[in-house]
Amino acid sequence: MFEPVIAPSGTLLGLLQRGRGDGTLHALTAPRAEALAALNHCVLSDPRHDWQVENRSLYYARLYLDLSGELDEIERHLFDAEDVLDTCESRTGLALAVLGHLASYGRRDALELLRAYAAVGTSWAWALDELALRDDDEGLRALAEPVLARFTTDPEGEAELAAAVRDAFEPRPWRLWADDPRESVATRVRAAQETGCFDRWQRQMRPSGPRPGWSVKAVFEWAQQGIERGAVLHVPAARCLTAVAGPEDRPEILAAARSGDDGARCTALRYLADGNDPDALALIEGAVTDGTTMVVEAAVDAFERMRSMAAVDRARGWVHRPDPLGAAAGRMLACLGGAKDSDLVLGALREAVRGEGPDAPTLWTLVDGTGRLGIVCAAPVLRHIYRETASSHLRGRAARALAATDPSFPAGFAVECLWDCEETTREIAARHAETGDARVVDQLRRLAADPAEEAEVQTAVRSRIGPDMPAV
Repeated sequence: MFEPVIAPSGTLLGLLQRGRGDGTLHALTAPRAEALAALNHCVLSDPRHDWQVENRSLYYARLYLDLSGELDEIERHLFDAEDVLDTCESRTGLALAVLGHLASYGRRDALELLRAYAAVGTSWAWALDELALRDDDEGLRALAEPVLARFTTDPEGEAELAAAVRDAFEPRPWRLWADDPRESVATRVRAAQETGCFDRWQRQMRPSGPRPGWSVKAVFEWAQQGIERGAVLHVPAARCLTAVAGPEDRPEILAAARSGDDGARCTALRYLADGNDPDALALIEGAVTDGTTMVVEAAVDAFERMRSMAAVDRARGWVHRPDPLGAAAGRMLACLGGAKDSDLVLGALREAVRGEGPDAPTLWTLVDGTGRLGIVCAAPVLRHIYRETASSHLRGRAARALAATDPSFPAGFAVECLWDCEETTREIAARHAETGDARVVDQLRRLAADPAEEAEVQTAVRSRIGPDMPAV
């Protein structure tokens, strides 16, 4: 999947791509055709940087409802010839998830579209999962034959069917089909279920990896073999060292941490850091100075896992370094530092935004740290991150930090956060948004009554609109 192109944050398209609450508010006041065009663009060209964890589907589905949006564009996208050529789930996943939410809101056209795509579409399994949550038994039974027809009856086809049954996110359709009165359907599905169970049993009986009695050298060799196969194994290898290494093995482990091959060095650094070895910090600094990219990343990661006061003290000295270790030191202080470290954390936050922009991965921890430490003068930077980041998760963290540092948050960003795409951000807003704005009261009531809303959000809403809160 190509990196999405995100429009400027001041445009309607940019707001909707980011999943900001202001996107919904602006769309509802914009010309309907313009709002629907921007909405369709987002649904058909997934704007998320990480489509597997960021939420947009409920956000876009609610806007389709508010705009009484037609589904013609989604239908054209799903059944386009490209569906056969591009089999990546990211091409159609967002559209299918939006249809799933619309179906749960009673949109019959969305349900019929999901059924049709499940019968012939490339990402049929995703559509079937959406239907498993929303469709009735009759609708699902009608899909049994089209779905089974995708798999040939030769051994290869039956193996693919067994894998599909085994890996299904929602098992309801397959369980329903296993009891289907049509013998041709039920027999194949039951056989596939049995094969899938047997596959799991075989994997459990044939575990790969370390065995009891391994030596430290064997663990290091296993980690290096993983690198040569393209698998990064130093984290489980470090756990293995905890089981097999004794005091007499410490010199060998220290030597590996100083100058071993990449697998051994990464493993040794992780093991020493997890054990708060007195030489760990010096070895980590040395690895960052002369190690390969893989070793540097492992060393930095091992350092950030440390929780000793010695590590925090060293972070105060390293935070000004212009390298990955300096950035990690800033993040450690954000997590573990005290009030006296506020200036260092704020400096790291500003430097990260200046050098890497509002989507820098390091900002996640730094933003949390500014909120934890209550750094009031960080509010302007946090507001900039909130507005500009394309990550809805980072925006939610910025909102949480603003709630702790910015007195204007309840009357400002907290209001739009009630319409945000992330439920955790809506929860923050439900707890902080000032209710003097009529829009806030109406949205709180809507969230409280919406069966698709997350329980945590509704709990926060009820804390504001309960019988003891007559102000609302």
